[in-house]
Amino acid sequence: MSRFGEGLAVDTDVERAARRATYGALSTVEGAPDLVTVFAGVTDPEDADRVAATVHAMVAATGNERCVVVGALTPGVMGDARAVGPLLGGEPAVAVWAGRLPGVRVRPFHLRATREADSIAVGGLPEPWPDDRVVLVLADPHSFPADGFVERSNEALPGLPFVGGLVPGLAGRGSARLIRGSATYDEGAVGVMLGGPVDAAIAVSQGCRPIGPTMTVTAAEGNMLLGLAGKPALDKLREILDELDERERHAVSTGLHLGLAMDEYADQHESGDFLIRGVLGTDPERGGVAVGDVIGVGRTVRFQLRDAASAGRELDTVLTACRDRPGYATIGGALVVSCNGRAGDLFPQPLGAGHDILAVRAGLGTNAVSGFFGAGEIGPVGGRNHLHGYTASVLAFADPDAKIV
Repeated sequence: MSRFGEGLAVDTDVERAARRATYGALSTVEGAPDLVTVFAGVTDPEDADRVAATVHAMVAATGNERCVVVGALTPGVMGDARAVGPLLGGEPAVAVWAGRLPGVRVRPFHLRATREADSIAVGGLPEPWPDDRVVLVLADPHSFPADGFVERSNEALPGLPFVGGLVPGLAGRGSARLIRGSATYDEGAVGVMLGGPVDAAIAVSQGCRPIGPTMTVTAAEGNMLLGLAGKPALDKLREILDELDERERHAVSTGLHLGLAMDEYADQHESGDFLIRGVLGTDPERGGVAVGDVIGVGRTVRFQLRDAASAGRELDTVLTACRDRPGYATIGGALVVSCNGRAGDLFPQPLGAGHDILAVRAGLGTNAVSGFFGAGEIGPVGGRNHLHGYTASVLAFADPDAKIV
């Protein structure tokens, strides 16, 4: 028995899948859990409603009235050392994770965004306490300003890490299902704020390796880089690409990104020192390179390549650092959010979409790992919360009684 457990079931009968997955998670937890997550690997919002009701009823039967259930509809889920669901061409699936967190304050929330004059206000987040340690958040991007909310969290709640991801419904606005208790919502965001003696760690893997030199942005307009190290940005990019071997040049067609240095004053910038943003295209007439963020003149940047080898190595590195924290207990369970793009053809078979959950289980030394594939991942890099793409974000919990597997 452990403080953490997970269950996964694949079945066209979604209520039966929910029962089997919930039983699998609860049966390995010693005592009643304090936090349960449920990821409904379905495409029909009504199926997610049924999953939520089934899981909540089984959790309520444990007798812990304070246990919080949160989750979402997401067509691809992870559990039981595999990745399944309609996103991956399979049948409906349900992944349930349960954790007993002695003494931890677990406060659930449902956030709503409302327009006020020229701004958007977000309501529903619990009043922060000094000993809050981490926030898990699942958001529908069609109805919730996730990027702005995450960025604002750095000023409103400095030092408080946010972890989670975006879970849009497949049919656009109104097709999402966010789960809190037995209730489901088709807009906003849900999650929990964890406070008190929370023994947890976060690992964020952006999965890139740098290419070319570190450079200063010398001209820019919005998200268009116009000058790098005193040269037209596109000319500088071409110089870097000309130095790559044939295999690397092939990877550029699908895996070219730009890294923004998190510490402008560091002597060197290597893997893990950057916030990664996608390269969206080029403007030959202006000699510009468009990226997925607004980057000001004077910022330090470096082009990056994402491929299976780089993504795998960096995930292993951040997991090792998470597991080997000095003075911390053994990891007992973990939640992982991976980008939909990592579920595609990033990793070769036979691992494929199952790469990330297998890596997390092995890297953290625990089998109690569950998660989902999202349309954006939330996690801290360089001490600030960010919304990422093509990333794996992991929230790991320690268990003093756990044994490394």
